[in-house]
Formats: sequence, C-alpha cells, structure tokens
Amino acid sequence: MNLKSIKNKPTFKIATNIYVIILTVFVVWMLFFDENSYLTHREFNKEIDELKSWIDYHEKKIKKDKETIQQLQDSLQLERYAREKYLMKKEDEDIYIIEFDTIKK
Repeated sequence: MNLKSIKNKPTFKIATNIYVIILTVFVVWMLFFDENSYLTHREFNKEIDELKSWIDYHEKKIKKDKETIQQLQDSLQLERYAREKYLMKKEDEDIYIIEFDTIKK
C-alpha cells in the first residue's frame, strides 16, 4: 500500500476533513480541559449531593431539638432530662450508677 491508495479511502478523507478535526479537538477540549468540563460538573454534582444530605441531617436534628425543647417546657420533664443526661441530683439524695458487664463468661 502506498500513500496514494491510502488517500483515496473514504475513511481517510473523512478523518482528514478540517471540520471533523476541529470538531474532535473542540469536543475533547470541552470534555476534559475546559473550566466547565464534564469532569468538573461531575465533581460539583457529587458535592451538591453531599451538601444536600448534610442539610437533611441537620434539618432532622433541628426538628428533634425543637421537640426536646417543647418537652422541656414542663418542669417535671426538665428535671427528668437533667437527671438522665447530666446526672444531676437533689441535695439530699444519693445516686448509684449500675453498669452491667456485657461479656459472657
């Protein structure tokens, strides 16, 4: 095969067409090297998903805290919460904390 026979093939004519070359360079540039490339958009979409899950987590936590605050409006619930969460006690009482061993013998 010589050069003349390769130049006459239709695939070579299409591949060496100036418009095909420019289009190929443009597509490669836009997909990989541009500031708004596909790879950059994929990273941004991943970050957006992470931030949405972070927002959902904190919204649930805020809702739970609001419910806790609503319950603590009652003085008995406030006392119960202080005893359980912060191990507070009245002046004339003793508190015994019993921990059970979870290891089976």
